[in-house]
Amino acid sequence: MKQKSHSGAKKRVKKTGRGTFIVQKSCKNHLLVNKSKRQKKLNKKGKVAEAPQQKILAKLIS
Repeated sequence: MKQKSHSGAKKRVKKTGRGTFIVQKSCKNHLLVNKSKRQKKLNKKGKVAEAPQQKILAKLIS
């Protein structure tokens, strides 16, 4: 039987054109009123998953 893709991983991870994965950084969803501008600015872009994680993410998404 074919293995299903992990729907939780599909919602949280995005695959780029080069094949790397972008994961949303933490501390950027709620309670933003209490956080400083600097703290929010540091979290602007997503972070690229590291090499060992990319193999695992590729299995989960495909």
